[in-house]
Amino acid sequence: MNRNMMRQAQKQLAQLQKIQEELETITVEGSAGGGAVKVVMTGKQIVESVTIDPEAAEEVDLLQDMVLAAVNDASTKAQELAAQKMSVVTGGMNIPGF
Repeated sequence: MNRNMMRQAQKQLAQLQKIQEELETITVEGSAGGGAVKVVMTGKQIVESVTIDPEAAEEVDLLQDMVLAAVNDASTKAQELAAQKMSVVTGGMNIPGF
């Protein structure tokens, strides 16, 4: 590998590390039940908060389904955010672990 390629690889690695750090602080919100359940998650898929409208708590089975749906919604959004940010550096290549 020549020096130019090494510099380019180091630059890309630095960009990827910066994006990983950004994903720890950027949040997305998933919701279900018309907003009765909201989940805030970081770009690294760490749940930061869950908000439940008190009226949604009346039916436990339905509430459980809404929480699950809201978490899955937030997770999908977090994955899409990460993929979008990574594609800028990777040129659309899927790199495992990032």
